[in-house]
Amino acid sequence: MTDLKTFLIVCPFVLLAGFVDAIGGGGGLISLPAYLIAGLPAHQAIATNKLSSTCGTFLATVRFIRQGLVNWTLAIPSVLAGLCGAGLGANLSLLVDTDVLTRVLYVVLPVTAVLVLKKDVLHDTARAAGTGRSVMLKAAAVSLAVGIYDGFYGPGTGTFLIIAFSIFAGMDVRSANGQCKVVNLTTNATSLVVFLRSGKVVLLLGLAAAACNMIGGWLGAGLAIKSGSRIVRPIILFVLFLLLLRIIGVY
Repeated sequence: MTDLKTFLIVCPFVLLAGFVDAIGGGGGLISLPAYLIAGLPAHQAIATNKLSSTCGTFLATVRFIRQGLVNWTLAIPSVLAGLCGAGLGANLSLLVDTDVLTRVLYVVLPVTAVLVLKKDVLHDTARAAGTGRSVMLKAAAVSLAVGIYDGFYGPGTGTFLIIAFSIFAGMDVRSANGQCKVVNLTTNATSLVVFLRSGKVVLLLGLAAAACNMIGGWLGAGLAIKSGSRIVRPIILFVLFLLLLRIIGVY
């Protein structure tokens, strides 16, 4: 699955995913379908997507840390919980038959898209993040649950973390976003290690896609477009439409 056609399908979409993710989130809803559209089996698609997404998330995390947006008192227990969850989720994913997992992805992808595209309901949240034991426990529980999801599947993880941190841990969206990046990097890296050990990652394709993802993220982050998130919805819907055509055998 590493012929020229595969690279020509995956790399442009993953670059676009990095660009979109930097502007308004939801990049995984572009990158994972790209691997499926290119014909990779479900396990390889999820595993190889982890390689490219981990690299993109690393750049974003560094940017948030340098801007002082990570609360390490909350981040450390959340990271540990996310690590455990992602390891569990990735191992569970490997236990599921490829055909079953493929059918699950075809159902979950559009459902995830609906949830992610409605994330703007949180823009009015304006509560300050606390650092008490209750908040720490809630943040860790959120990280564990979403970490399992990320290890098993992935797309929308960042958005779900932001929503959960905002609702259950009482954080404003800015603080939740900072915590999200550190936890998401941990869950991505942890599940990537599991998939690498299982031999499911298509390394050459994943490394090329990782470079494209980072380029896309850099370009997206460098654009001061206040209304940039408006382009996210039509792009995600377009990629999911291409995936639908693939499912019904149009190409």
